[in-house]
Amino acid sequence: MAESIAEAVSRRRTFAIISHPDAGKTTLTEKLLLFGGAIQLAGEVKAKKDRIQTRSDWMKIERERGISVVTSVMTFEYNDTVFNLLDTPGHEDFADDTYRTLTAVDAAVMVIDAAKGIEPRTLKLFEVCRLRDIPIITFVNKMDRESRDPFEILDEVEQKLALDCAPVTWPIGRSKTFCGTYHLATDEVRGADTQERLTKVNDPEMASHRLPENERDTFIEETSLAIEACKPFDRKAFLEGHLTPVFFGSALRNFGVRDLINALADFAPPPRAQVADIRTVEATDDRMTAFVFKIQANMDPNHRDRIAFVRVCSGKLERGMKARLSRTGKQMGLTAPQFFFASQRQLADTAFAGDVVGIPNHGTLRIGDTLTEGEPLVFQGVPNFAPEILRRVRLEDAMKAKKLKEALQQMAEEGVVQLFSPDDGAPAIVGVVGALQLDVLRERLQAEYSLPVSFEMSRFSICRWISAESPADLEKFIATHRGDIARDLDGDPVYLAQDGFSLRYESERYPAVKMVAIKEYHVAKAA
Repeated sequence: MAESIAEAVSRRRTFAIISHPDAGKTTLTEKLLLFGGAIQLAGEVKAKKDRIQTRSDWMKIERERGISVVTSVMTFEYNDTVFNLLDTPGHEDFADDTYRTLTAVDAAVMVIDAAKGIEPRTLKLFEVCRLRDIPIITFVNKMDRESRDPFEILDEVEQKLALDCAPVTWPIGRSKTFCGTYHLATDEVRGADTQERLTKVNDPEMASHRLPENERDTFIEETSLAIEACKPFDRKAFLEGHLTPVFFGSALRNFGVRDLINALADFAPPPRAQVADIRTVEATDDRMTAFVFKIQANMDPNHRDRIAFVRVCSGKLERGMKARLSRTGKQMGLTAPQFFFASQRQLADTAFAGDVVGIPNHGTLRIGDTLTEGEPLVFQGVPNFAPEILRRVRLEDAMKAKKLKEALQQMAEEGVVQLFSPDDGAPAIVGVVGALQLDVLRERLQAEYSLPVSFEMSRFSICRWISAESPADLEKFIATHRGDIARDLDGDPVYLAQDGFSLRYESERYPAVKMVAIKEYHVAKAA
């Protein structure tokens, strides 16, 4: 019997993994995929070149530097639950990609290094989750290494994030003696995920026998205190974003990962309603709606392909259907939608709310675009952030200027950089959040377009989108600042300032002109 839309939606969990770099996010991702049956042996890909696709870090610069710089999407099934896992860049230079990804998820797993606790990047990402009311499950990783006291970590989460903690499991031992976790509510013990099922015990004292004798009393005291003093898990508070269930483990050594994936299935919400300009779209609505949160080109360099990652918001996306692109009002055929497993892919015959699918296209789709079965609505909230670094691109071969212009346009449509075309006809300026994005741009222009480039300082350091209630006020500002005005990819005006003083000075002189550092994608739509 065919699955109804409501049944399909209830089985889906779409989540992101967020963390500070080096907290173990990529290893945790790999282990979640292992338990989901998506890969046979975690880590095997490092040895066998032909299996490199099974890793989430597939771009050359990622493999060389050991960091994630683009969001990878992985779909897998475990115990009748369909998981859409979005692995976000850990490096802060790619924050804009991560923020956009968080618009496409319903929950997040926050990975904390047991020795370091809450780090600045974790704090920033958490704040984005809080703004979006995304419930968070916390995984304290690397308990098999030197670590801080678990209560200290819980206190830090509560103080720095203003988030109640409900420990669900407790570590049995630390560092060299770490040998598993104890479930505080069910008195069950789990050893390594790959070797042992949950073992029922009567109390913490029985669980303590796994430890050396000199550590047993401490473990019994800690677990008793955790049960008495910490808040019990409350799903309502979790879904409202006030409380986080906490799990301890070691992704590298396969401890605690199975409990985490079970928690995602049991606690995390199914796909949520999404806010559009004319109404709120429920996940169980019959008609298909979706929005683009990411563009990735050349995942397969042999085919110079371009994939738009869309989050399905309602209805059923079916291969071969026609969808309306709200920005242009035109229909487009969805002939080959794809599910992803890192850089591997398979055709998606059917996708439901919560699913993330790739739509191959040649520049038709852009970040923030809305697709529907005909309804002229636009989803809100896919952000564009003002860049913090502005540079001019210097081309070694001036004869390739036209090719460079096309390449930069494509990179800007992907969200790799932002592109600003000055009104006075000066060469284009690229904007990025972090310097590492310039390295990625340089490498990709060389590898994919055979364009060796370098970057030059611009006289500008700050960029703000400008608007005014009165068109005359905006036009007056633009006319008197012609050398400081540029247009973004959508043709919207931006003011380029040399420094913070200039920005403040001009904003005070022209109070009718609004200058903003965050712009939503494509709020305008075709009639």
